[in-house]
Amino acid sequence: MPSRIHLVRVYDLPPGTQNAFLVDRLWPRGISKAELKNVRWLKDAAPTDELRRWLHEQPERWPTFCQKYWQELLAHPEHVQPLLGAARQGDVTLVYASRDTEHNNAQVLKQFLEAQLTADDPGIELASPVCYASEFDKGPEHNA
Repeated sequence: MPSRIHLVRVYDLPPGTQNAFLVDRLWPRGISKAELKNVRWLKDAAPTDELRRWLHEQPERWPTFCQKYWQELLAHPEHVQPLLGAARQGDVTLVYASRDTEHNNAQVLKQFLEAQLTADDPGIELASPVCYASEFDKGPEHNA
């Protein structure tokens, strides 16, 4: 199944993007609300301030951050329901502000949403979150 969930940095968002959701807890710097008038802000789908600050203090905590953020999302499924509903209908764009395009909450949220959507289809087996990919790619000598 091709991905229905796309990631775009807020500063690169093409005008007129449909089904776009800002998934950061804080409003992005230098962006007016008018610029994102067609983008729905789901700040509750972002990590809590506490978790966000915890990662910011030490970026090497990324794998643990991923796990903790998944736990937050599982504890509050109502925060992601608008995203899941939209993704079941078609393409969705998750909008974020981070300069780091690989290590940000939108990446984790995308993996979480894809796992939830896959769970809806009983014929598809769930994959491991991207945060743990390095732990599973250790070669045949480690897969005994």
